[in-house]
Amino acid sequence: MSTATEPSAFPAELRRRRTERRISQLDLALRAGTTQRHLSFMERGRSRPGRTMVIRIAESLDLPLRDRNSLLNSAGYAPVYPESRLETPMLGPVREALEVILKGHLPYPALVLRPYGELVAANSAVDLLTEDVAAELLEPPVNMIRLLLHPDGLARRVRNLPQWGRHVTENMRRALEGGGNDPRLAAFIAELESYLPPAAPDPDHLGFAVPLRLASPAGELRLITTITSFATALDVTLAELRLEAFLPADEATATILRARVGPAPATTSPSQAGPH
Repeated sequence: MSTATEPSAFPAELRRRRTERRISQLDLALRAGTTQRHLSFMERGRSRPGRTMVIRIAESLDLPLRDRNSLLNSAGYAPVYPESRLETPMLGPVREALEVILKGHLPYPALVLRPYGELVAANSAVDLLTEDVAAELLEPPVNMIRLLLHPDGLARRVRNLPQWGRHVTENMRRALEGGGNDPRLAAFIAELESYLPPAAPDPDHLGFAVPLRLASPAGELRLITTITSFATALDVTLAELRLEAFLPADEATATILRARVGPAPATTSPSQAGPH
């Protein structure tokens, strides 16, 4: 557990997080089961909340578990949500479940990612995304989002890079705007956008429904993605993991992918992942 800071940090933290999410004092008070007057007093430092109230406010703001711990810390309380190393015996059942899920997505690529795109585990079909990329992009810890958009990575095989790349970065930017100030994420988005060529107006543009069009020796592949998270996790490490699966957008792609996956090992085990 980290050392708690002085409670005087809480009013500014509460006000910042509430305004970043564009939630009024009244709306937040109703969600947290308190009064607008009490919330106003907390934001001005005239009332010190109990730990339970801080947790209720954090839940009402829909803060990630890491940020909930931070808000507790600012109010003078120790964090309540643990952050375990993925390779610990306690998370053994989780690692086994992830391996089963990854294997179940074959013959389609599936990845487990930490925040900012750090690769934790993948099934054997991930070579579809990593073949012919620059060696330095495969040095651990591998950042899959950078690998996908970097000019020396998958980008040179993406036939709709301007549109698909901005589909990726715009989704990340919406997450940034909805999750408050994160300088590291903002800098990462700026880096990724620097790799992308200008996107010319497309009369057939379908908004954010942008499939990945990927060149391959067997023909063009059209892929869509799904993202799954641990919605009920009470551990910071698990709550921050994301499972991203690439699925065929048409039968021709499905046929090519089914034909290319051989008897290789099904997964790169998350038990081999490094520390968070």
